[in-house]
Amino acid sequence: MIRSLEAGEWGPGDAIPSEGDLAARFNVSQGTVRKAIDEMAAENLLVRRQGRGTFVASHDDPRSFYRFLRLVPDDGSAAQTVSVPLSCTTKAADPEVAAALGLNADEPVIYVERLLRFNGEAVVYDQIHLVSDLFSGLTLASLSGGERSLYSVFENDYGVRMIRAEEHLRAVAADPASAKLLSVQAGAPLLLVERTAYTYGEKPVEWRRGLYCTNRHYYRNDLG
Repeated sequence: MIRSLEAGEWGPGDAIPSEGDLAARFNVSQGTVRKAIDEMAAENLLVRRQGRGTFVASHDDPRSFYRFLRLVPDDGSAAQTVSVPLSCTTKAADPEVAAALGLNADEPVIYVERLLRFNGEAVVYDQIHLVSDLFSGLTLASLSGGERSLYSVFENDYGVRMIRAEEHLRAVAADPASAKLLSVQAGAPLLLVERTAYTYGEKPVEWRRGLYCTNRHYYRNDLG
């Protein structure tokens, strides 16, 4: 089933065949198929919809717009989140970026800077590095002026779906440039979140450094 997702047989948002059809196709019991679907749903690869069937998960679903963003306002309210792209260029991968993306040093990557605003307040400054071959033609204009999340753009316009991410967190002091963007004093504490995002086949396709202002927000992670 995962190979079918990788091959694009079932695209994001598509309904997959019934459990009975899948059982016949793979010559296994329906119980085995149901267990596989349960596991894939737990990993956010598939989505069960009561009375409608099972569908390939998509970043177009508003509930998945910021699936990997775990920043929450202190009062727990639902914040209006707006992505503001600042730049989109091509640059040579430094050793850290190359190692994260499985590239050779100095191979080209697409570099995107953007701000995330929560209720109008700049809260996250992202520096995003993308595997160049997968996102050819990406421009600042294509990232601007829409209601879609970045991952929705990547999924729909480039056929690249982010299915898993690994993050490293640490506390850092704001440098002058990031301090200005986030409207804090230079040296103010920020949360640094370094994220590698993977598509099917455990292929890394994005590495980003996010600087989070936590004056009125906290990072939430559900464990279990």
